[in-house]
Amino acid sequence: MGKGIRYTDEFKRDAVAQVKERGYSVKDVSERLGICTKSMYDWIKKFHEPEAPSADISDQAQENRRLRAEIRRVTEERDILQGAL
Repeated sequence: MGKGIRYTDEFKRDAVAQVKERGYSVKDVSERLGICTKSMYDWIKKFHEPEAPSADISDQAQENRRLRAEIRRVTEERDILQGAL
């Protein structure tokens, strides 16, 4: 049994873009291109880049830590000043 048709990486990336960027379903794209849905899911796993919001979450977590530290410092300063009165 042969391996079937070999598709270029460009073709695969375009197929993945139809699903991820244009919002088409995997089933629709697979049927239009004449490939099985398993291949589409494999291509998505291989070629889809993770979305950027994970970097935003990391930045937000870092900002939250900085703000908490600042709140602790300001609270300590306030308590010291209240004790001086």
